[in-house]
Amino acid sequence: MLSQFLFKKIDNAQLVVFRVFYGLLVSAECYGAIATGWVRRTLVEPQFTFSFIGFEWLQPLPGNGMYIYFAIMGTLGLMIAFGFKYRFSALAFAVLWSGVYLMQKTSYNNHYYLLMLLAYIMAFLPAHRDASLDAKLNPGLRSQSMYNWVRWIIILQLFIVYTYASIAKLYADWLDFSMIDVLMYSKKDYYIIGEFLQLKWVHKIIAVFGIGFDLLIIPALLWKPTRKFAFVLSIFFHLFNSIVFQIGIFPYLSLAFIVFFFEPQTIRNIFLRTKKTIPETKVIIPKTKTITLTVLGIYFLFQLVLPIRHHFFKDDVLWTEEGHRLSWRMMLRSRDGRITYKVVNAQTKDTTKVNLNDYLTKKQKQRVTCYPDFIWQFAQRLKKEYTDKGETIQIFVDNKVRINQNPYQPFIDPNVDLASVPWKHFAHNDWILPSPKE
Repeated sequence: MLSQFLFKKIDNAQLVVFRVFYGLLVSAECYGAIATGWVRRTLVEPQFTFSFIGFEWLQPLPGNGMYIYFAIMGTLGLMIAFGFKYRFSALAFAVLWSGVYLMQKTSYNNHYYLLMLLAYIMAFLPAHRDASLDAKLNPGLRSQSMYNWVRWIIILQLFIVYTYASIAKLYADWLDFSMIDVLMYSKKDYYIIGEFLQLKWVHKIIAVFGIGFDLLIIPALLWKPTRKFAFVLSIFFHLFNSIVFQIGIFPYLSLAFIVFFFEPQTIRNIFLRTKKTIPETKVIIPKTKTITLTVLGIYFLFQLVLPIRHHFFKDDVLWTEEGHRLSWRMMLRSRDGRITYKVVNAQTKDTTKVNLNDYLTKKQKQRVTCYPDFIWQFAQRLKKEYTDKGETIQIFVDNKVRINQNPYQPFIDPNVDLASVPWKHFAHNDWILPSPKE
């Protein structure tokens, strides 16, 4: 039964049209990152970047290297859109985007993670078999069909993202609207809408709508009677996010995903203007069925388990941040902190206070004051610097952190030498002090 459903041949218009949107949008993201100064601020100006722990060897290219890097990614996006050398261009973009994602997390965004997942998914889908230069240059490649599972892996991935995002909002600071107040306060100077966004009744609507939209949008798009209404709500929701939060291409990428929910013939009539020539219900079970189902099963098991890993760590993820990333926990908290690094010479006991301005950009300093992995990584950076000078040192911090509108609280144990403790990926780091509620 499942095989009959997944390996049914269907019209590939949805995938082909999405490929064009996807390629153009990632191209705009990469060229835009250069034009807006994002590459300069995030990857060129810093002395070093805070990579994901374990990927410290991934650092930005020197000189104009990162501008060239992003220009190449932008060009690959255009190649994807036109379906030229598709397998190469899609996989190359996925690898290069992964490099950017892993080499810096100062500007971490869940959407960057989603784009990395999508980039690898698209690299292995047959999105170039129609309306592409590849199909024009090699007519034998042309096809107007695809397996049904191709469409459903996109839908299931979106369902996981939206559902976890909705569930994560079911906590006190969201439900009492105080988190919305924090989010909107920074928008008070926006032209025309700034004052409107400070109204309490608007905060209530945003909070409730945010939970309801994330929870119901995928089912509503799948069910034909509510599809058009859900489409209109999606346009409003994502344009609102684009205007208010200014998060690049991602609201528009989210809208592009909607092609997978409308009838293939409708998509073909609007965008391709070609007739479908293959039967929609033909079922062909490939020899690779077992491998395909195994790979998909492992991937989605990983996607289901990874976002809930924080439940297996000690204390609240909102406090510790352990298990926050890669979990679709979007726009849930605001963090602020104060920190002093003290470098103690192990032999002489001389103490030096570190001036963060000598090492970090403004945005990096904000992260180092209140995120435990940044705090630990900067300690390792200092340790290496002093070790290279032949000194054995200890590093201690005085640190207080504030979550949302709550008071500042001690965050890192001031008696722990951060230069000597390892980072635990899959367990709680005990040098993070208990949350106030604990």
